Amino acid sequence: MTLTSMGPANRIARTPETHPLTWRLREDAEPVWLDEYRQKDGYVAARKALTELAQADIVQQVKDSGLKGRGGAGFPTGVKWGLMPADESMNIRYLLCNADEMEPNTWKDRLLMEQLPHLLVEGMLISARALKAYRGYIFLRGEYVDAARNLNRAIAEAKEAGLLGKNILGSGFDFELFVHTGAGRYICGEETALINSLEGRRANPRAKPPFPAAVGVWGKPTCVNNVETLCNVPAIVGNGVDWYKSLARPGSEDMGTKLMGFSGKVKNPGVWELPFGLPARELFEDYAGGMRDGFTLKCWQPGGAGTGFLLPEHLDAAMYAAGIGKVGTRMGTGLAMAVDDSVNMVSLLRNMEEFFARESCGWCTPCRDGLPWSVKILRALERGEGRAEDLETLLGLVNFLGPGKTFCAHAPGAVEPLGSAIKYFRSEFEAGVKPVADSRVSLESGRPVAAPMV
Repeated sequence: MTLTSMGPANRIARTPETHPLTWRLREDAEPVWLDEYRQKDGYVAARKALTELAQADIVQQVKDSGLKGRGGAGFPTGVKWGLMPADESMNIRYLLCNADEMEPNTWKDRLLMEQLPHLLVEGMLISARALKAYRGYIFLRGEYVDAARNLNRAIAEAKEAGLLGKNILGSGFDFELFVHTGAGRYICGEETALINSLEGRRANPRAKPPFPAAVGVWGKPTCVNNVETLCNVPAIVGNGVDWYKSLARPGSEDMGTKLMGFSGKVKNPGVWELPFGLPARELFEDYAGGMRDGFTLKCWQPGGAGTGFLLPEHLDAAMYAAGIGKVGTRMGTGLAMAVDDSVNMVSLLRNMEEFFARESCGWCTPCRDGLPWSVKILRALERGEGRAEDLETLLGLVNFLGPGKTFCAHAPGAVEPLGSAIKYFRSEFEAGVKPVADSRVSLESGRPVAAPMV
C-alpha cells in the first residue's frame, strides 16, 4: 500500500498539524499497536471527550467542523448525529461502522484499518459517547482478512487497558465494540442493507422513512458512519473546530483533509492524505507522477467505479464535492482511476456493468432487469454485433436507472459511468454496431448493396 513517493510534493513530512489521519503511520507499514499509539497522543481526545465534554458538546463540535461522510455520499456527519433521538428513555442505541469497502478502485479504509486500527477504535469510542450508544459494530468486508485480525487485536488491547467495556476511564460510560465480517456484497455499502445483513437477513435496502436514527438495527436508534469519517473525530475533538477547518485549501466548501489516490497506469499509484480543494492535476502529476512512459491519459474517474468519466482537461477541477460537481460528476470516494489510451471504452464499461449487475440485490425492477440488459448490449457491441438502436437503448437505461427512479443509489451509480462514456467516446460504441445489408440491389452486379455503418 503506497503512502509516499519520490516526487517532490511527497517529501513534505506528515505532521499532527497537517495530517490528522496518517501522521502516526510507520515507515515500515506495520500496524501501530496500543503502546505506540498512546506514545503518539492516542486516546488523549477520548479522555477529553469522556471526562471533560458533555455529549451535546461533542455533537456540536463535529457539526461545526463541517465534517462530511467519507464513504461517497458526503452527508454532514454532525447533522446525521443530530437525528438520533434525544429521549433518554431510548437507552439502547447502536453505532455501526461501514467498513464494507467494495467500491472498485477504492482502498482507503483498508489502509486505516490495517495500519492504524486504534484510530478507528478511538473514533468509535468518542462517537459512541456523543450518540449515547452502548454498543458498536464494525461491519467489515469479508475479504479484508488482515484488517479483521488487526482490528480484533486492537479491540482486545483497548479492553485490557480499560478503554472499552464498563465505566471507561471512570466516566460511567459503557461501550462494547465488535467486528462483524460480511459475506462480500457491494450492496452492504448502503446503510440499511448493511443493517439487514448484520441482523442475519438478506442484504436488501429498506424503505426510508423510518430512517436508521429512529428505527435501525433490531429496531433501535442506530447511526452508521464510514471508517474514514469516524477516524476524523479524534482530531476534531482534540484540536478544535477552527484548526480542522484551516486544513482545507482556500475556496473549498468541504473541510479538513481527505484520503485521495490514483490507480491505473500511473507512475506512482497510491493513496495520500491531502487537503480538500487541491486541483486534481496536482494529485495526478505531483503525487501519482503522471502516466507511465508510453501511455497517454485518455480519461479518468474521480472517486470509484460509480462516478462519471472525465477528460484530461478536467484535471484542473478542485477535489471537493462541488468542485468535481462543476465538471459533471461526483467526487465519490476520492480515489481516482486513470484510463490510458490503449483501453477500449466498450470493454471497460462491459466489465464495470457486469460487476454492478452481479452485485444488484434484485429488489427493484429497474436495477434487477436494467443492469443485465446493459451488459447484454455491451457484450454485443464488444463483439461487433450491436444494432443501430443499441446506443439509444443504453442512454434510455441511463435515464430510467437514474437518481430517484430506483429503490436505492446502486443503479444510479452503476449507470453514471456508462452515460459519461457514451457522451465522450460515442464513436467507440458506434464502432461496435454491425453493418446491415441494404435491401437495394446493384444494377451492375445484381447483388445486395452493403449499407454504411450507422
